[in-house]
Amino acid sequence: MRKAVINAVLFPALAVVLALAIFYCVRRRRRRRGRGDRSVLPSHGGGARADRFQSAGGSVGYVAAGEEALVRFPGGESLTVAAILEAPGEVVAKSAHSTLYRAGLSAGEAVALLRFVRPACAAGADEAASAARVLGATRHPNLVPIRALYIGPRGEKLLVHPFYAAGSLRRFLQEGINDSQRWEIICKLSIGIVKGLDHLHTASQKPIIHGNLKTNNIMLDADFQPRISDFGLYLLLNPAAAQEMLETSAMQGYKAPELIKMRDVTRESDIYSLGVIMLEMLAQKEVINDKPPNARDIHLPASFKDLVLERKISEAFSSELIKQSKNSGKEENLNAYFELATACCNPSPSLRPDTKKILKRLEDIAR
Repeated sequence: MRKAVINAVLFPALAVVLALAIFYCVRRRRRRRGRGDRSVLPSHGGGARADRFQSAGGSVGYVAAGEEALVRFPGGESLTVAAILEAPGEVVAKSAHSTLYRAGLSAGEAVALLRFVRPACAAGADEAASAARVLGATRHPNLVPIRALYIGPRGEKLLVHPFYAAGSLRRFLQEGINDSQRWEIICKLSIGIVKGLDHLHTASQKPIIHGNLKTNNIMLDADFQPRISDFGLYLLLNPAAAQEMLETSAMQGYKAPELIKMRDVTRESDIYSLGVIMLEMLAQKEVINDKPPNARDIHLPASFKDLVLERKISEAFSSELIKQSKNSGKEENLNAYFELATACCNPSPSLRPDTKKILKRLEDIAR
């Protein structure tokens, strides 16, 4: 009798446990299949394995092929491999070399921006870790910081950044928001961008060249504080992928005329890109480079070239900016800003002003 009672209780209980286990496995598999682009990276495991990557502060040694490592920087000390790889993510942008995800992390910041660099486009593991140490140590209020770099066993790289809900400067200008045509906002954005670029160029013994500065790589805080992202990203790419990134920049109108290879980028080529961004903010239009350059032409995107050559300054500004400048007596300031932007785009690199001179001039113009 006692044995019958035990069997009557035990077997149904075991059946329930087994059924729950099967249900959980099936549901988990379906969720993984259904995520599609919402899955950042497949998990390689977690838990105790993640504890092997104690590289807080960016100190990591040589990474052999087929191994993985997590390089942490300030703000990412609590991140683990499992937290990064298992974070459900939503694709927000794609390029030839990488994919951007908005992801919710279980540790650290609630929402992060993850850039997955494809193995076929990435630099070697040791080279990437060395470059990331330099980039991750760079901190400034007008720069997007790197929280961590994951190096996977198949050569994949995953960068962790904070996420800015206000989006990029490109989106801000394209959406035609009234604030984008306010003179004081344009001055604030310009000064912030130049401060961030100046930090990259002058804060350390060896300048950090951005290499791909454009409105899509400038993120905005809620109070219109700009933060430059993706600085030095080409250092994490192999030469072929880096060159492809440069050619894309050329088609978009941001490439300095003297550049042939991405590895030849300089502070002066960054200044050229800055000038194009300043012209975009004045004109409230996207740059277009739909014509092959002529050797005698000034090297500017086609959408701005005629305005500069023919000195049609008034046509370079949005109608709202012209109206504001007349009402506030800031017409001379507007013209001075235009002159500064075109000086940054001088076809001769040696004649372009440096970040210190640009910042001082901008601060005078903004008064």
